[in-house]
Amino acid sequence: MAETDTKDEKRGAADEEALMAEWAAMADEGDKGGDAKADGGGGGGGGGGEGDKGAAEWEAMLGGEGGGEGGGEGGDGAPRESTRVLNQDEIDSLLGFDEVHEKIAEKSGIQAILNSALVSYERLPMLEVVFDRLVRMMSTSLRNFTSDNVEVSLDNILSLRFGDYLNSIPLPAMLAVFKAEEWDNFGLLTVDSSLIYSIVDVLLGGRRGTAAMRIEGRPYTTIERNLVERMVHVVLSDLSAAFDPLSPVTFRFDRLETNPRFATISRPSNAAIVAKLRIDMEDRGGRLELMLPYATLEPVRELLLQMFMGEKFGRDSIWETHLAEELWMTNINLDAVLDRQIMRLHEVLNLKVGSQIMLNATPESRVDLKCGEVGMFHGRMGRKGTHMAIRIEGKGTVEEAEKAKKGKQASS
Repeated sequence: MAETDTKDEKRGAADEEALMAEWAAMADEGDKGGDAKADGGGGGGGGGGEGDKGAAEWEAMLGGEGGGEGGGEGGDGAPRESTRVLNQDEIDSLLGFDEVHEKIAEKSGIQAILNSALVSYERLPMLEVVFDRLVRMMSTSLRNFTSDNVEVSLDNILSLRFGDYLNSIPLPAMLAVFKAEEWDNFGLLTVDSSLIYSIVDVLLGGRRGTAAMRIEGRPYTTIERNLVERMVHVVLSDLSAAFDPLSPVTFRFDRLETNPRFATISRPSNAAIVAKLRIDMEDRGGRLELMLPYATLEPVRELLLQMFMGEKFGRDSIWETHLAEELWMTNINLDAVLDRQIMRLHEVLNLKVGSQIMLNATPESRVDLKCGEVGMFHGRMGRKGTHMAIRIEGKGTVEEAEKAKKGKQASS
C-alpha cells in the first residue's frame, strides 16, 4: 500500500508539471503574438488575434449579464439603445416614396420637406368649365377635320413649375407656341409622337384597324409639320371659342418647335397650369397637353375665381331680371342748374349774409336738369300754381343742344 501511494503521488506530480509546462507554452505564444501585433502595426499573429477575440467575447458576455441584472441597462448602468429594425414599407413611408402617397397630391416624410418650398397654387373653378367646353368643341371640330370618329377626354389639370414641365416632356414631340393677343402673353401646346403619327396616318388615308407606323430617331418632315400645324390651328380656334363667354380672347399660332429649349416662354420657376387631353381615333390616338402660365391668365384671374352653376359662366338670369325690374322703381334726384358762376377764392371767402351774386340768366333763359354730373334734359323755367316748374324742351344740356344745332347749320 505504501508503494502504491508513492507511485500515485509521483504520477500526480508529473501530470501537474506537464500541465504547468503546457500553460507556460501557451503564455509564451500569446506574448509572441502580442509583440508581433505591436511590431506589425495591426497585422498581428494568430495568438494575439485569438486573445483579442476572446477578450471581446468575455466583454460581450459580461455586458449581457450586466444588462440582465440592471433591467434594460448596460454593465456600466447606461440605458441600452433600441435595436428595432424598420421594414421596407416603413422606410418607404418615412421617405414619402410609397405607392399610396404617389397616387395623391399630398406628400409625406422627406418628400413633404423637399416640396415645402413649392407654392400651393389656388384652384380656378371657372377654368375647369372652360376646359370641359373645350373638350366638347374639339370632339366636333376634330371629327370634321379628320373625317373620322374622334373622342377627346380630359385626363387631369395640374399646377406645376414651367421648368419642371419642360423637363417632363417625352421626346420626340412637337411644341406649338401661341400668343393670347388680348392678354399679351404666350402659351404652349404639346403634341406627343403617337398623336403626330396618328394624325398624319388619318389625313393621308391610312387604313383603319392598323396602328400608325412610328419611325423613331429621325426629324419630322415638312409634311408632318404642316399637318400638325393645321391641327393646332383647329385646337386654338376651339380654345378661343371656349374662353369667349368668359372673356373674348384670340389665340394666335406663333411657331412650331421640336426642342423644348426653344419653346421657353416663361421663367423655369414660374407657375403654370397644364391640362392633359387624350385624343382617340378608334385604335389610334395620342396625348395633347395645353400649358398656360399663371402670368397669362392674370388678366382674367378674377373671372376664373368665381363659382359657377351649370354653364352660365357666373351669370344668373333670375337675379338679372330682378335687378332690372327694381332699377325702374329707383328714386333719383334731378338738379335744376340756373347758371354757373366762376369766382376767385378770396371773393368766396368774403361772402357774408346779405351779399348778392349776379347770374347771367334771365327769366327766359333755358335751364339744365342734371342727375349728379350727367346732363339729362334742358328746358325753360316757369310756374304752375304755387310751385316752380320747368318745361322740358329736349335731351342733354343746353351746350350740347347748341353744338348740335350749329353742326346742322354748318352741314346744310
